[in-house]
Amino acid sequence: MTGRQEAGYKTINFIMSFKEIFKTDNTYNEKTIIGFLSFAVMIIVMLADVISGAMGKDLVINEFTYNSFVLVTLGSFGIAGLEKFAERK
Repeated sequence: MTGRQEAGYKTINFIMSFKEIFKTDNTYNEKTIIGFLSFAVMIIVMLADVISGAMGKDLVINEFTYNSFVLVTLGSFGIAGLEKFAERK
């Protein structure tokens, strides 16, 4: 098997494993994934703001957009945390 074929198989396996996230019986917590991605976007925007501020330029961030990411992050991690520590029946 050549390196190109092996890379193709890895790509197909990745796509197939990505589809597993959307099944009802998986091991991934989708709320945590969404929360992490939202938090990562907030960090990237804040780093861009610091870098643009250091360069003397103003990065205009809509307050509504930023607050939306904050709410998504807190909501996702809050729900995931409650599910983890709540009593299961």
